[in-house]
Amino acid sequence: MDATELLVCIKCRKGQDIPADDRRPGRALYDALAACALPEGVTLRAVDCLQNCDHGCSVALRGGNRWTYVFGNVDEASQADMLIEGAALYHATQDGLIPWRARPEHFKRNCVARIPPLTFSDPETTP
Repeated sequence: MDATELLVCIKCRKGQDIPADDRRPGRALYDALAACALPEGVTLRAVDCLQNCDHGCSVALRGGNRWTYVFGNVDEASQADMLIEGAALYHATQDGLIPWRARPEHFKRNCVARIPPLTFSDPETTP
């Protein structure tokens, strides 16, 4: 199975002013996840910006020829375990599509974007 990347925006500031010590909520989320055991096949990566700055911490899940998901409104202090659960569910899929009922509740309500894989069937051109 292709590897899965859990991308965490370390510049996320949750719509707040940048703290004097530059310790942004996104960095705190990344650090919380880095301290956890990740599921096999899941790699944690920091990214500079996911362009969802005013809507909580943002993360993305991607890997192989799967759909990519971007999620917002992640709480840096309390949702690391939820992200790890979601990453494991995502990694277990062939196409990146976690069945709706199996998704963490946060994923159901806070999806910012769903991006198709590089190769996919275009419903407009598929007979």
